[in-house]
Order: sequence, then C-alpha cells, then structure tokens
Amino acid sequence: MALSALGLALAAGSANAADTLNVVGSWSSLELNRQFEKPFWSETLPGASNGDLSTQVTTFDQMGIPGSDVYRYLGDGVFDVGMTVADYTVSDAPELEGLDLPMMAPTAEEAQQVAEAFRPLAESTMNKRFNSHVLAIVPYPAQVLFCNTPIEGLDDLQDKKVRASGRSTGGFIEALGAQSLNIAFNEVPGSLERGVIDCAVTGSLSGYSAGWHEVSSHLMPLPLGGWDYVITAINQDKWQGLGAETQTLIQQQVDSEFTAPVWENARGETARGVACLTGEGDCPLGKSADMTLVDFSDDDAKRARAALEDTVLPAWAARVDAETRKTWNESVGKVVGLTATAE
Repeated sequence: MALSALGLALAAGSANAADTLNVVGSWSSLELNRQFEKPFWSETLPGASNGDLSTQVTTFDQMGIPGSDVYRYLGDGVFDVGMTVADYTVSDAPELEGLDLPMMAPTAEEAQQVAEAFRPLAESTMNKRFNSHVLAIVPYPAQVLFCNTPIEGLDDLQDKKVRASGRSTGGFIEALGAQSLNIAFNEVPGSLERGVIDCAVTGSLSGYSAGWHEVSSHLMPLPLGGWDYVITAINQDKWQGLGAETQTLIQQQVDSEFTAPVWENARGETARGVACLTGEGDCPLGKSADMTLVDFSDDDAKRARAALEDTVLPAWAARVDAETRKTWNESVGKVVGLTATAE
C-alpha cells in the first residue's frame, strides 16, 4: 500500500474509533519487533484493556518509509504510536544523540541506567520536536563490528570503509582512523558483498537475523556503536485525548509487559548473537555461522574510550544548547562519569 493511501486508512481508522491505536513498530525482521513489539501491541495491551483498546499494527519498513521519518509522521498524526532507533532521527533532534554515544555504556546494566537517566530529556525532546509523549526506551543488542576483511584490533580499521549506525558512531569511527559511510541497514549485506564497505556496525543478533554473517568473516564484540535504543512514543494529541485511566493502563502495561522483558532479554542477547555468529556457544535461533571472533585488548578499549571523550562527546555537546548539556551532565553524565562541554 502506498504511504499516502496507508496514511488515509490509518487516519480513517483513528477517526472512526477513539479506542483504536494505530501502531508502527521498528524493523519487522528483527527480534525486537517479532518477539516484543508485535505481541505486546497486537495481543497483550488489547487483552489487558478487556477489549476497551484495539490496535492496528505494522512496521515502518512494511509501510515503506525510512526509519528517520517515523517521528515526523507520528507528530503529524499519521499514526498514533511509533517506534524507531533514536539515532535515525538526530538530524531533526540532535538532543537524542546524547542517549547513545559509542562506548558510553559497555554493559546492558549500564545501558539501562543510561536510558533511565536520559528519560526526562527524551520526554522533553520528543514533546518539543515531534509532538509526542515517550512510553518506553529499549535497546537492540550491543552494536558490534562486522568485517569482510581480517582484523586483529582497532588499529586495523585504519583507512577502512565502515558503515556506522548513526552520526555519533560515524564520528567515532573516523576518530579511529576509518572512513565512515551512511548506509541503510537493509543495504549493508549487498555493500559488504560488493566491497563498497569493509566493515559495518550493528547489533550481534540483528546482524545474524539479517544474514550479515554470510558476507562478512570477522566479528569484534566491542560495543562500538552503543545500543541503538528504540524510543516508543505516542502522538501527544492522541495521548491527551485518552482518559486518565487509559493512560495509566497503557503506561503500566508498557512498563511491566514490554520494557522490563526487553531489558531482561538484552542481558543475554548480545552473547546469544555472538554464539550464533561464531559457533562459540549454543545458538537458540538456528544454525551457527563460523565468523572469526576478534578479542579486543585493553588497549583497544582504552583507545575507544578516548575517542568518545576527546572527539565524540565534545562534537555532540557543540550541536545542542547549554540547557541540554546541563541536563545531560546532571543525569547521564553522572551515571557514566563524563561531562559534556562544547568545543
């Protein structure tokens, strides 16, 4: 269905039934949507409402729109609830970059602390930039490095062409001496196969699900691209038009039946992805690949952290206003031990 036709259909559904939520999820092929987003919005929430809420559920790739446009359409009321990777939208909302700076949160536990600390800033940004209200912030697996050429450490990225997963990740990659390219997630396998790029960053399990192991040989499990957090938001006008009891029901269900299970899953998701990609461990999703696992050294970790502190963080700080820097320093900055200062 063409976007314009789908938009009219969604709008008509919303106009005809105030208790219907038109929901647009993230990538349809990945575990986050298949195991969490779709079941929650299609079954769990309607069931919890005893039929008072119904939903129409699709994903942005099934709609044929870029992930970077999801919040624009959400703010315009084309649909009621939208989900996409926050990093996809930073050209419209640079504040959101502060949620997912590379190497800022090396573990899932730290990533969750960052998400919780960033929540107020996400709320004010989504309201101001996209006329929407935040319901959840959840992660993909840690964003690791796939290469179709042998590497032994970060030094081997010198002059390599690397697909980054966002603007800050691009700056981070360039600080390591590589060339950063902006290529859509679904175009990466072909780009790796043709040699357009040497390496690419995405989640371990996301890469497995999308077949990146078929066109790459080496895997470095250092979270060079952060966590690709997905923000779930509802159109502000729609939210305000719901009754207080309905708002409470939705938020409570999102918290307990969506956000909490996704974060619990995240604690083992990166490791499961590595096992599936390398054969080192059990793969619960199918046949294991045989990528070469590249162990990162202490020097690699230190160099990556230095790139964050010396290049990526100051560059982001210069793209936002003083109030955003102050809010970030008093929340996320305290969690990760960093201070954002404009260049």
